[in-house]
This record gives sequence, C-alpha cells and structure tokens, in this order.
Amino acid sequence: MAERRPLTEGLKPVERAAEEAFVFSTKPKPQVPAPTQVTPAPEARAVSEQRGGEERAATTIGRSPLTVRLRADYADSLKRASLERQLKKLTPNTLQDILEEALEPWLRSNGYLN
Repeated sequence: MAERRPLTEGLKPVERAAEEAFVFSTKPKPQVPAPTQVTPAPEARAVSEQRGGEERAATTIGRSPLTVRLRADYADSLKRASLERQLKKLTPNTLQDILEEALEPWLRSNGYLN
C-alpha cells in the first residue's frame, strides 16, 4: 500500500496573479502596459446604430422588465414573425422591438406618449 501524504504536498507553486485570475474569473493584467489612447467619456461619445440601412443617433432609453400574459395564438404568431424576420435579416426582428413598434402608435394616439 502506498504511503499516505497530505494533499498540499502535491501542489506546485503558482504565481499569485494567475491564481487570482483563475479564482475570480478575471484576465491577468498584461506585463507590458499598452499604449494609452485618449477617448472621450461614454456620455460624450455619439452612439449610432444601424437599422434598415439608415443610420440614426441612438438615445439612451432605460428598459423596465415587464411580464405579460398573451393569448397562445398571439404568442406563437409573434415568435414565428420574429424568427422569420431574423432569417430574412429584416428589422425589427426581436420580440422586444416588434412589441415596442406595435405599442408606440397606440400609446401616442391615446395620449399616453408625447
């Protein structure tokens, strides 16, 4: 029978930075500092997004989680529309974008959105 020894004897010395990177799921800091570039603050940068071939400035709009219950046939049709539009690379193609586009006219016409 083999001689028993403590588990710590089998451990090899490990660099502390590599150990912390593994434990905390972070990337180790580079040994050579990268050249610094001056970038404007995130608020000052203009953000644009590409939709349907036209470029427009994106405004920062917060999103709130909302849970609703839909009729099953509406949910199925909405999911099907979303998937087909994604395959055809049409916008809007996400459930969220389709619902936002559908809700906006109703909210405006009933005076809830300016």
